[in-house]
Amino acid sequence: MKRVLWLVVLLVLAVDLTWGQCVMCKAVAEDSAEDGSLGRGINAGILYLMAVPYLILGFFAWFVFKKVKATDKIPS
Repeated sequence: MKRVLWLVVLLVLAVDLTWGQCVMCKAVAEDSAEDGSLGRGINAGILYLMAVPYLILGFFAWFVFKKVKATDKIPS
């Protein structure tokens, strides 16, 4: 029970640190919006980070579909 309590406390403290980082990234992106170079880079990075889970999920769905289809072809 103590481990769970410590985990909750650490997660609550970590939330504060992550919000601080988001504010810093937002400020840098807004300041460099005039140049356009860093803002475009941040947006591209966000798109790459967003695409990876979808690719993994798509591969998993394709793998399961192939397995299910292969088991359906077996005569009973």
